[in-house]
Amino acid sequence: MDSITQLKNEMISWRHYIHSHPETAFEETNTTQFIIEKLKSFGISELYTDFAPTGVVGIIKGNKEGRMIALRADIDALDITEENNIDYCSTIHGKMHACGHDGHTATLLGTAKYLSQHRDFSGTVVVIFQPAEENEGGGRVMAENGLFDKLPIEAVYGIHNQPNMALNHFYINHGAIMASYDIFEINVTGVGSHAAAPHLGKDTILTATQIVNGLQSIVSRNADPLSSLVVSVTQIHSGDTWNVLPQQAVIRGTVRAFSSDVQDMAESRIKQIAQGIASTFDAKAEVNYQRRYPATINYAKQADIAISAARKVVGDDNVTIDPPPSMGSEDFAFMLQKVPGAYVWLGAGQGANLHNPAYNFNDELLTTGVNYFVQIVYQELGKG
Repeated sequence: MDSITQLKNEMISWRHYIHSHPETAFEETNTTQFIIEKLKSFGISELYTDFAPTGVVGIIKGNKEGRMIALRADIDALDITEENNIDYCSTIHGKMHACGHDGHTATLLGTAKYLSQHRDFSGTVVVIFQPAEENEGGGRVMAENGLFDKLPIEAVYGIHNQPNMALNHFYINHGAIMASYDIFEINVTGVGSHAAAPHLGKDTILTATQIVNGLQSIVSRNADPLSSLVVSVTQIHSGDTWNVLPQQAVIRGTVRAFSSDVQDMAESRIKQIAQGIASTFDAKAEVNYQRRYPATINYAKQADIAISAARKVVGDDNVTIDPPPSMGSEDFAFMLQKVPGAYVWLGAGQGANLHNPAYNFNDELLTTGVNYFVQIVYQELGKG
């Protein structure tokens, strides 16, 4: 729509400002204040900031009474040092918007501005600017703090850019689109000794490496080959010097799945393997297993609404239905556990991948994203 196209330069300026001022989980105070000021300037006065330590929720009422739906954007950055040579590069060393949340925020701000000026729908749109998507579960916090209890939201929609997928092409699933995210820490305790006398100790490094090898059997020998599961060891910490067999070793990693049954199996086997191998080497292993994010599973009805909205924006040929899901994770899943909804990917064209120090959001997605969100509103609440 022409009126959305006219917002493009303004959205780019917002995006570049947010990009140059990145803030990580639950520290997004400047970002939140920027959002609040913009929403107020659009004439959106009903705002909530009490559902999370940072973040903001705005209410946009249509010209007629009706149902309430929500649109969500994540606003946090990452602990990564930016390597881009751009005039709006991060001004905070060690932090950058390496996942495109600056673009998601600008997209939802553009949507809010358009809807505040065109209230030709029946009902209420809630715009959710959510903090702490990266690792800390801001979506969970907002849900636990009563977002969906205080506001009678009936459906929620989210969008995420995806580099190295076709530019301005939508990818929409009817079921699972992102995996669950669990973490584990295995503390191995043995008996330290001089490296020249290993028979006097209980070698934690030997034990830890055997545990790492054993964990690989979970996917290859315990999981149904038709069920998706990834078990990744990402850290091993032990020892401080050349001539000592350390008394402690720590193994850390992640588990990704789409099914709670597969999660249950993986957690059980990690504990059995770690403790069993440790016992074999006369050591001990304590396992701390945490379930961080559930799988992101779209509702079929809302996925169909998302497909219809996307097709109106980019045409049938630029919408892929039920692509292979990702083993990455997303705390939008907590919102989908509260109300029906759909989470979609929008292709960003060729470029550095997410969480890469050379990544940069493609500004060509901004108007596409706003048009999509506006079409979601019209699909859900009607127009006119």
